[in-house]
Amino acid sequence: MKLIDIAHSRTGDKGNSLNISLIPYNEDDYEWLGEKVTANKVKEHLKNIVKGKVTRYDLPNIRAYNFVCENSLMGGVTTSLAIDTHGKSISSALLEMEIKTPSK
Repeated sequence: MKLIDIAHSRTGDKGNSLNISLIPYNEDDYEWLGEKVTANKVKEHLKNIVKGKVTRYDLPNIRAYNFVCENSLMGGVTTSLAIDTHGKSISSALLEMEIKTPSK
């Protein structure tokens, strides 16, 4: 299954770093989603975009995850020649990630 089937996402820029949220539609999916979507897996999935370190922050109180992807915006808004200098479309790229459904 793709992440888009079970979660939504928003992105934002902080200089040359990108913040990507991952929020399951159903709060009950939070735990197993965290097992499947690690910082390393996000880095691998977005390897053509993210050139630096990926750090995942778990936000259990709001049942969400935040990924900070360093060196991802070709220098940042004021210096990048990319079409999407803020990285807003990268949330769609994350939601295309394939994961295995949990065994029940």
